[in-house]
Amino acid sequence: MYDVVIIGGGPGGYASALYAHNFGLSVALVEKDSVGGTCLVRGCIPAKTWLQAAEVFTTVKRAAEFGVIASEPTFDWSAGLARKNQVVTGLVKGLSGLLKQRKVDVIDGFGRLDGPGRVIVNKGGEEQVLEARNVIVATGSVPRSIPNYDFDGVHIVSSDHALDWGAQPARVAIIGAGIIGCEFASMLVDLGSEVHVFDILDRIVPGVDTPAANELQKALKRRGVKFHLGVSVAPPVVGAGSVTVGFGDESVEVDTVLVAVGRGPLTSDIGLETTKVETERGYIHADRQTQMTAEPGVYAVGDVLAGVPGLAHGAFAEGIAAITFIATAEPAPVNYQALPNVIYTHPEVAEVGWSEEVAKEKGLDVEVHDHSFMGVGRAIIVGENKGTVRIVVEKDGPIVGASIVGPHAGEMIHELMYSVGWEALPAEAAAFIHAHPTLSEAVGETLISSTGRSLH
Repeated sequence: MYDVVIIGGGPGGYASALYAHNFGLSVALVEKDSVGGTCLVRGCIPAKTWLQAAEVFTTVKRAAEFGVIASEPTFDWSAGLARKNQVVTGLVKGLSGLLKQRKVDVIDGFGRLDGPGRVIVNKGGEEQVLEARNVIVATGSVPRSIPNYDFDGVHIVSSDHALDWGAQPARVAIIGAGIIGCEFASMLVDLGSEVHVFDILDRIVPGVDTPAANELQKALKRRGVKFHLGVSVAPPVVGAGSVTVGFGDESVEVDTVLVAVGRGPLTSDIGLETTKVETERGYIHADRQTQMTAEPGVYAVGDVLAGVPGLAHGAFAEGIAAITFIATAEPAPVNYQALPNVIYTHPEVAEVGWSEEVAKEKGLDVEVHDHSFMGVGRAIIVGENKGTVRIVVEKDGPIVGASIVGPHAGEMIHELMYSVGWEALPAEAAAFIHAHPTLSEAVGETLISSTGRSLH
């Protein structure tokens, strides 16, 4: 009998398995595909590899601005795909080795609960029964579609398909202006594709701080992304080599349609009905303090959870929380308010804590302070001085949220993560000195201005 059996080898699953080593727990990790899950194999890592390729391509195109004379670059899509596969393969291999080193038994097959403490693994029609004192459900998520837009892998594709396109599509319609849709739009337009983005809402990246979202939209529009917001799309008309997408009295003809309307929990047919686990639209309810479900001894982490952000690093933290409680009976809850979120577009968008809108909805009296990258020396040097740092401060109280739009926002947000997580007062955070010239000076300037005094 294992101390823990984990169903799903993505970030939540493998983080749980690796962390269990600290407590000497015996662990089996059941995975039907490759360890690494959506993030490593079909999401975060491959997507960011493509985005990095687009950034390098754009940098080379601008080389003359820095006095570097080079011929006009061209992008070799097949080489980009090969590098993406190389990055993924290398990380999967490294993770597999680390799991082996930590003495985690990786079981190949489809895992299904058969009551609490019992998991049946099916592979090729053969079944293996695993007994466990505790089970962690970490089965992840799958791309969602919309009516009339069923995935065929060619004309109508999901993000899974798009990451493995064999050739660059010249014209793309992206349905969904959320994080996934905007990241693909940013990458594709930078590599020269014609990009149309559709959404039924009248804004992009819903849930993100509105000023930050507006700033991102303007930046993508300047680079050529065509937004069609507040519209519904008609059923696609698939031709021999094209797809026509209608909206209202208009239509666009493209080579392929990427449906990026989010992801849904992968919880069907995993045996939840054999337990007391409670679900809502497929998402699993779990205690925020312990990650335990309504079935004692059955835990849930990652994209299957109800009411929490579907972020890989959130899944890491949830796995740590579940294992800590299993091993010690002491809660180690995730601080979701201090959980950063990053959109890896160009420019990047990063946020942590509550936006101004959310803080006001929660009844807080808040002030907002911001500072532009426009006059930041390092931003001018690197040629990326568009963007803004914003912090949300409770009146006469701590920093409760922040957002950054600009170069390397995803790296800089962590300074503000600590400020939010530690409930720092603006004057406390502003007392620390930022090196000059750095991009992070924009954060420092924003903190100084939040004290009622400004420098630049």
